[in-house]
Amino acid sequence: MAALGLFWAVAGAAVAVFLAGAGSAMGVGIAGQAAAGVVSEDPDRFAQVLIMQLLPGTQGIYGLLVGFITLAKIGLLSGSPVAMDLNTGLMIFAACLPIGVCGLISGKFQGQTSAASIGIVAKKPDQFGKAMLFPAMVETYAILALLISILAVNNIPV
Repeated sequence: MAALGLFWAVAGAAVAVFLAGAGSAMGVGIAGQAAAGVVSEDPDRFAQVLIMQLLPGTQGIYGLLVGFITLAKIGLLSGSPVAMDLNTGLMIFAACLPIGVCGLISGKFQGQTSAASIGIVAKKPDQFGKAMLFPAMVETYAILALLISILAVNNIPV
């Protein structure tokens, strides 16, 4: 049974990394398409639209962070995995879900919001600061999910 608990804990780390990373990949891709269109018309907007394109990439970083924290907690990074029962493994798996699922969803929607904000920058470059606020609002929910996953993983006794 100890191997089954460890399996679920590793699966939780994987879910955090894979889902949040997929959300970031989608979001960065969506924003990148809009950014490429703007830069093809006005190469001077490159730096502004690049910043907007990078915003959805944070969800993947958050998922990676939770993955590392989880793997360190269960001893895989040190090469000495801890024995844990099935319930503990499932709790760790559940603790990784918030950043995985929220990272997937918010990464995609932040990419869409970034693409819309890139449109603002294309038409009114002086409104860059205001345009940044729209995708930043989506980021708030990824940060909340990151916090709950970190708190939950760190407070599950193994």
